[in-house]
Amino acid sequence: MSRDAQLTIDWADGTYTFRLAWGELITLQEECNAGPFEILRRLSTNTWLMEDISNVIRLSLIGGGIEPTEAFRLVKTYVHSRPPLENVPFARGILGIAVQGAPDEKPGEGEAAPNPESE
Repeated sequence: MSRDAQLTIDWADGTYTFRLAWGELITLQEECNAGPFEILRRLSTNTWLMEDISNVIRLSLIGGGIEPTEAFRLVKTYVHSRPPLENVPFARGILGIAVQGAPDEKPGEGEAAPNPESE
């Protein structure tokens, strides 16, 4: 199993896979003008900006395999039209797993390349 820090949860109108890989994290930091840990800090201390919530969710839907236009539609419907506090826990959890790994993912464990010297 690879360490890809994806999260599949019930959100909005269905079950979705969320994933912020390297490219999505770079886009997130550009769109929010802050690094991932700063955005996570803001989400965790209730000093978030509106874009922190919507960008984390939108980009992680894209990273999870949703087409960008569908991700935008979902965010417009279930984030922009809802009270912000409904989605803060989702954004915080998604970004936390992206930067720290899922609780069941132990660093250094996973499929490692065989060591040719040990053969």
